[in-house]
Formats: sequence, C-alpha cells, structure tokens
Amino acid sequence: MLENIKEIQPRIERRDAAENRQRILIAAHKLFEKNGVAQVSMNQIAVEAQIGPGTLYRRYANKGELCLDLIKESVLQLFEDIERYLLQNQQEPPGQRLKGILRIFMPFIEKKAQLLTGGTGSTSAKRLPYQSQNPLYNKMHQITVGLFDEMAAGDFSSPKSLFRADMLMTAISIDSYLFQRDVRGYSPDEILENLCSTFI
Repeated sequence: MLENIKEIQPRIERRDAAENRQRILIAAHKLFEKNGVAQVSMNQIAVEAQIGPGTLYRRYANKGELCLDLIKESVLQLFEDIERYLLQNQQEPPGQRLKGILRIFMPFIEKKAQLLTGGTGSTSAKRLPYQSQNPLYNKMHQITVGLFDEMAAGDFSSPKSLFRADMLMTAISIDSYLFQRDVRGYSPDEILENLCSTFI
C-alpha cells in the first residue's frame, strides 16, 4: 500500500537544495508554532531561514505546499497505521473496516487542521492541493473505493463505489470538516459518527 504514495516520498536533491529545504522547514515550523500558520507570511519564513524569497518560492509555490512538506512524515505514519489496521482486521466486514480507518483518519485531520489548510482559512485557493493533486486524499480515495467495492459486491442497486468514495472524500476534506466543527458546532466524535451513519 505505502509504495503507491510516491508523491510524498522524499526526492533526491542536491546538497545545497537539501540544506535550504531543511532551513525553510525549521524556520516555518518555528514561526507556525509561535504565531499560527495563518499569521505567518512566506517573506517572514524566508527571513527566518536566512534565504532569499526567490529561493523559497522556487522550492514552494505557496504556503500550502510548504505545509504539505511539513506533514509528510505524519502522512506516512498515518498510512502505516491504516495499513496495519486493515491487515489486522481483514476478516471484519468492509463497513466495519471503513469505520475503523475513519477512526484513524479523523483525529489526524483534527490535529493537523492548520497545516492542512495551509493557514489560509476555508476559502483561499492557496490551500493544499485538493483531491486529484493531493496524495493524502488520493490514497484515502483508493482505499475507500476498494472497501465500497467490497460492500457493493452482489448488490446491483448499490451506488457506484467511485461516486461514493468521491462523496466521502468531499465530506472529509478539511473545508468540510472545519465547517461541521466550527459552524455547525459538531464535536470531532459527532462528525465521525455522522460520517459513519451516512456512508456505511
């Protein structure tokens, strides 16, 4: 499963580029921890990292891309946890396994919400790339399509798995999650339960 997440694996890079990347990530992490992601500009990160803005923008087109790089290790750990869960529970019905991976995924969304939005709030186009460009959602989509396929086996009236997975990915996107939590007032546990009752 994890071999398919090539987009989030570290790429081979020149030594100076690797050093600049580390300086950028350390500076961004420090500023984000101190001020929050939304309050930090790319220029502040460049100054803190002691590099030129051009060097920063050549590496990261926007803050969303930088945030994705910051959570790369967490994303890999997330999918290791999901893979382990699926292996340990392969005899469970697919709906139960889907609920199990959502129980792993939703706390990740809650914990990494600031970085997943790229610090841009819920309406900016400069947040993390969505669905087709985002390896986090791509991998979750692949897993959920497989589970929906299992759930629909033999049931020709069941909605198409691809459509169901698309709708689930929309429901667990960071925008949707923050809307349900901050506007509708649902707790993380209530969001999870509502997702499960809707899709399983």
